[in-house]
Amino acid sequence: MRYLLALAYNGKNYHGWQKQHNAHTVQQELETKLSLLLGENIETLGCGRTDTGVHAKAYTAHFDAQKPIEALDKMVFKLNQMLPEDIAVYNCMNVGDKFNARFDAEWREYEYHLTQVPDPFAHDLAWYQYGQLNTDKMNEAAALLLQHQNFECFSKVHTQVNNFNCEVMHAKWTTHENKLIFTIRANRFLRNMVRAIVGTLIEVGRNQLTTDQFQQILNSRNRSEAGQSVPAHGLFLTRIYYPPHLLQP
Repeated sequence: MRYLLALAYNGKNYHGWQKQHNAHTVQQELETKLSLLLGENIETLGCGRTDTGVHAKAYTAHFDAQKPIEALDKMVFKLNQMLPEDIAVYNCMNVGDKFNARFDAEWREYEYHLTQVPDPFAHDLAWYQYGQLNTDKMNEAAALLLQHQNFECFSKVHTQVNNFNCEVMHAKWTTHENKLIFTIRANRFLRNMVRAIVGTLIEVGRNQLTTDQFQQILNSRNRSEAGQSVPAHGLFLTRIYYPPHLLQP
């Protein structure tokens, strides 16, 4: 039977989600504990990969189990007792055997958190930026993302993908007390894409780039034209959407 897990993790101590040789990852931790708990070898497939140090407030993964799991709530409780404190499973549900946590996701949403004052309670969860940023100009430039499909200029180079096309549905900066949060939603994301976009938008906010120059970067399809990638610790995967009928057992 196939099951879908909903979980969250603080990525500080992990080399991302995906299993790797000689690296500590979230997937490795989860599969090890699930296998011990269920008494069989469990392999998971996640909704996507996150880079080293990136966090997830909402992550999904599916797995197959040979034996039906009874009392799913109790299983989730026991699993959380076994997992490290920086990983938490919120829910486990039975889904159809053809459900795919990665390919059935209709869209994903990320947030990037900036703090404009030094904060000892947020230094692992937001990137400190000194000085004022022009959020109106940043949002003006961010709106241009919705008019483009090719985002090669914001993709990590030498990435093995079939194409660089993404459908960005939402991209906006909002202010929350001393924080600036950039929210972006798309049907798919390229490697390093959000961090490169944020780094370039910050240059717009500092008046180092104009909106027209941001447009030129989008048209260039050249990673070297865009700004630097911002640090991973301010980035969160926050939402994944599946059409409800796909979640039916």
